[in-house]
Amino acid sequence: MSIKSFAAKLFAQYIHNKVQAWATKPVETQEKVFRDLIAQAQHTQFGKDHDFANIKSFADFAAKVPIRDYEQLRPYIDRVVKGEEDILWKGKPIYFAKTSGTTSGAKYIPLTKESMPYHIEAARNAILSYIHETGKADFVNGKMIFLQGSPILEEKNGIKLGRLSGIVAHFVPKYLQKNRMPSWETNCIEDWETKVDAIVEETFHENMTVISGIPSWVQMYFEKLQQKGNKPVGEIFKNFNLFIYGGVNYEPYRAKFENLIGRKVDAIELFPASEGFFAYQDSQKEKGMLLLLNSGIFYEFVKAEEFFTENPKRYTIGEVELGVNYVLLLSTNAGLWAYNIGDTVQFTSVQPYRVIVSGRIKHYISAFGEHVIGKEVESALQEAMSGTNVRVNEFTVAPQITPNQGLPYHEWLIEFENEPENTEEFALKIDQAMRKQNTYYDDLIVGHVLRTLVITKVAKNGFQEYMKSIGKLGGQNKLPRLANDRKIADFFSK
Repeated sequence: MSIKSFAAKLFAQYIHNKVQAWATKPVETQEKVFRDLIAQAQHTQFGKDHDFANIKSFADFAAKVPIRDYEQLRPYIDRVVKGEEDILWKGKPIYFAKTSGTTSGAKYIPLTKESMPYHIEAARNAILSYIHETGKADFVNGKMIFLQGSPILEEKNGIKLGRLSGIVAHFVPKYLQKNRMPSWETNCIEDWETKVDAIVEETFHENMTVISGIPSWVQMYFEKLQQKGNKPVGEIFKNFNLFIYGGVNYEPYRAKFENLIGRKVDAIELFPASEGFFAYQDSQKEKGMLLLLNSGIFYEFVKAEEFFTENPKRYTIGEVELGVNYVLLLSTNAGLWAYNIGDTVQFTSVQPYRVIVSGRIKHYISAFGEHVIGKEVESALQEAMSGTNVRVNEFTVAPQITPNQGLPYHEWLIEFENEPENTEEFALKIDQAMRKQNTYYDDLIVGHVLRTLVITKVAKNGFQEYMKSIGKLGGQNKLPRLANDRKIADFFSK
């Protein structure tokens, strides 16, 4: 055992003890975070407008601070972007994480000197949790790659801005700098396909032990490696045994990855966003990710089925139940307040509190009242693939309301790596799995409102072409698993 791996194990034990200290006192931990946030923001413009001085409890907060998304919070954010101080949080942010996806263009998510350290610590602690539980630490001696956005930052009114992953690149600890890949120059390449080609050339002969990124884009990297080496990735990188990912569910990709790698590797799931780092997988044995209750974020939860009603009930951590689909709300030390990030979560454990990401509140299908969510389509596909040689590269689902003939249906657009022998039988398997999970969908099938889902095959790299066509190829961009419209489906029908 090297000195470095021995030191990593000692540090892992230390961090584990620190995490246990708050994880075993979840309600008290969140109450302290809440009090600290209100106290620190009391004299900001937002704090004055919402009477923070007289907020003594969560009930007071819920009464005074409505739920907002980015567009609703935008009047305040626009003032911060213009360079004004003490608007949402004390002083000015140190960065803006620039993202896309709103109806009115780019979003500027503030990152403050208080919030930024938690993004770095959470990623580090995820790896340390893995070391503590498994005892595996030799990977710290090899090279690690993080597929991410360019670290080149712009500036707006004296505040630097860029993609979160590019900003984080400036905070890589010194003890990891020698191990980290790709090079700074390669990381700065903007064109994703050119960048991946350069990463392949740079890493091909290295001792890669940890690879991290969104599965769909790591898959592109693995495919190019396999083409270059004409052998599985696991033979090219003999000591590669840990995959770290976030942003999307890994399960639909797992079979394809194991085929590309040539063997199974351990995986750690992360739940990061520009708005905060919310959770990480703290155990290889338990389902879900540990919700980070001590990271400058106060969480609220609204049942997804009630979210669009007037004044839905807002729950705190001590009130949540297992298996319920909740919309995640945040109040943070970056100045977001009762903020709807758009993600939905379900709790898999309350001792400690662990979550899975179940989907997006805006990404669903309910063209007929079926309320289908991302977790359901991913689970149904996984069940249908189980015990078969079928492998899927990528997929999305859309409603077909006005078919040329017959009843309406859900159209599953799937890019297969290995196709099923009988596509209609495979579609029926998915459909049956969907009906078991979703009683609304089952009722619509039984009542002859919908017919069995239909699979449309997408050509190899078809989804990459789609993402390229909308300017979202690579980086942290993700293909929606499902949508209540046919924008993606219509791209392929053309």
